[in-house]
Amino acid sequence: MAKEQFEVLMEQFARSHEIMSRELAKVIIGQRDVLDQIFAAIISRGHCLLVGVPGLAKTLIVSSLSKIMELSFKRIQFTPDLMPSDITGTNVIEEPEQGRREFRFVRGPIFANIILADEINRTPPKTQASMLQAMQEREVTSGKETHPLPDPFFVIATQNPIEQEGTYPLPEAQLDRFMFNIFVDYPKLPEEEKILTETTSGKTVRLSTVFNARQILNMQKLVASVPISKFVIKYVARLVRATRPPDPTAPDFVKTMVDWGAGPRAGQYLILGAKAFAAMDGRYTASTEDVRRVAVPVLRHRIGCNFAASSEGVDSVEIVRRLLEAVGEPEVPKYVPHARRDEKDKAPVQPASEENDSR
Repeated sequence: MAKEQFEVLMEQFARSHEIMSRELAKVIIGQRDVLDQIFAAIISRGHCLLVGVPGLAKTLIVSSLSKIMELSFKRIQFTPDLMPSDITGTNVIEEPEQGRREFRFVRGPIFANIILADEINRTPPKTQASMLQAMQEREVTSGKETHPLPDPFFVIATQNPIEQEGTYPLPEAQLDRFMFNIFVDYPKLPEEEKILTETTSGKTVRLSTVFNARQILNMQKLVASVPISKFVIKYVARLVRATRPPDPTAPDFVKTMVDWGAGPRAGQYLILGAKAFAAMDGRYTASTEDVRRVAVPVLRHRIGCNFAASSEGVDSVEIVRRLLEAVGEPEVPKYVPHARRDEKDKAPVQPASEENDSR
């Protein structure tokens, strides 16, 4: 791709992101960081886990995103009696006119571009595990057949952090499939006043379609092609390795307060997230500042804190913030200009001896 063409695409990408933000602002008041992180995950082929108390418009955010994107959307309400086949689909026996019975696969709601897994921690681990193959390999296996999922495909799950009774915490393997763990916080005072005014006036807002499936796929290819320097990659590797207590580069507070750290997938998501935010800003390369911008949502669910951390009131978010202060950027090697070839190859002149001078 030519440099001029790449620059034009990046400018169009940044404008499209602004149009999307303005369209969503008609329905979603505030929560700009949450919307940006969700969009960054979508264009990075990642999945999101939204964590927040009830009533913060988590479901509304996802349904509004599906309306501005010309994509198929399915909402799955996770309950204790939900079965894996209720999500992926099942085989049914059919008897056609010829009289020979045969199995036919009936697709479940997972076969859509956008999946809202509402309250995903309310279903047992057996049903939660049915999402693993779909989220990682983007396919579903039923019997002897494997069925590909539509492209693009991404899962946005919601979770209530305050209720523990009657819930099933997601296992680490399931959590690791999510690119971002996004915390949805309470709105600020001006935003809450605007929410109360807009939502009680009886107005209906219609959202316009901004993207279609082909545009989303092109955005994903564009984000993947954003260049990133070896300097940034080294910084990401340092940051991820510092989360692991056995690593010699880990700070003392990690060795004391952390049981297990992040794996290589965290580094992949840090780089992809940094590329996405650089593209959303219209910049042509990702920087270490972009990495720090996505560090908390990428690492917060990949660090296991122990009792020593909880006794001091330290959670994984605080660990990540301390790591960002403790882990420095790698040093840039100084540029040493090469000596001129003619001077390098020139043989040193031997001084004349006194005997030769006397002759």
